[in-house]
Amino acid sequence: MLKRPIRKMLIFFTFCLMASPCFGDALDGFKGQRGTLKIAGGTAHIPVMREAAKRIMTRYSDIVITVAGGGSGVGIKQVGEGLVDIGNSGRKPRPEEIERYNLKMYQWAIDGVGLVVNPKNPIRSITKEQLKEIFSGKINTWAALGGANNTITVYTRDEASGTRAVFWNKALDKGAISIKALFVPSNGAMKTAVANDPYAIGYVSVGHMDKSVAPVALDGVTPTLETVKNEQYQIARGLYSNTKGEPEGLTRLFIDYLFTPEGQKIAADKGFIPVK
Repeated sequence: MLKRPIRKMLIFFTFCLMASPCFGDALDGFKGQRGTLKIAGGTAHIPVMREAAKRIMTRYSDIVITVAGGGSGVGIKQVGEGLVDIGNSGRKPRPEEIERYNLKMYQWAIDGVGLVVNPKNPIRSITKEQLKEIFSGKINTWAALGGANNTITVYTRDEASGTRAVFWNKALDKGAISIKALFVPSNGAMKTAVANDPYAIGYVSVGHMDKSVAPVALDGVTPTLETVKNEQYQIARGLYSNTKGEPEGLTRLFIDYLFTPEGQKIAADKGFIPVK
């Protein structure tokens, strides 16, 4: 029979293992901090940013973290101009942007960009050549692909989007996008547009895919976390958080948090591939 003090100690350590760590965790670095942290940019990043912000602010009420979208170009420009503390981008900032704004880049996850259609659409696989002809307008009906005799509605992102940049570079080989394509401002808006249009085709971050849209295989490879991770599906990009110069204070703590096991698990839970 264990003596009572020993039994209490065992119960204490068991509780620690089942709950959060008793001797410090990934959020301890924020202890005693106060102030506001502003984050904006790439929309693919938002679920991770919001979850990380929620955990920090729940623990420490003197910290306020705001998270906005706008696209990769907006994130880079706003952090460079000092309007936000962290500017997110779904592409690596260009050399001229790095030089102009003295940017420091932190890649904390990898994301694929996948082709999607409405779930009612039976087309689930196309070739890369067919994809380029769809987006250029040369193929404009689903019947040409073995589907319904209806006009294809092409959805795309604006030129500030990192999601568009990787899709245009790696899927379209920098080919033309039809002037008839409809523009949407974010991954979320793209999902909504495709989900509500039975003849739509578009592209979203693999981390944003859910049952509201149906992924389309490209040259026989379906965009999934697994195919991105093993590099079978190669339309992928890094997710970056950028700062103007070396980050300090809350900015440094937040970026460091993204690379902790807890931060990397948040990235994985939101559908991305952690870098650690």
